[in-house]
Amino acid sequence: MTKKDQLENVLWSIALTGLPQILNGKYLKGSLFISIGFLINIQSKFNEIILLSFYGDIQSAIDTTNYQWLMFYPCLYMFAMWDAYKSAGGGKEPFSYLDLVAISIFIYRLKHRYTM
Repeated sequence: MTKKDQLENVLWSIALTGLPQILNGKYLKGSLFISIGFLINIQSKFNEIILLSFYGDIQSAIDTTNYQWLMFYPCLYMFAMWDAYKSAGGGKEPFSYLDLVAISIFIYRLKHRYTM
């Protein structure tokens, strides 16, 4: 696949986690990513948080947030984007996974910094 296909898969993954996997014929993996995304969205009350912040009720949005679930969202997003890029033929260079590892460690550290 070309660089254009790799970029297209990453952009589709940003729009809906798991969609590029389904488009590439990996139905089980794509369905799993979508299901986990919806589960995190519901458990963290992410849509309610967005709605409250649009209304300007920031304190209610902060009080409503379930941070244990919400902090897992970036991890899922990053892994799904990396997997979409990898399944489109990218990441064949040695140590190409280190970017994902570094970002995952950063997110993990942020999660434990604000939840303890």
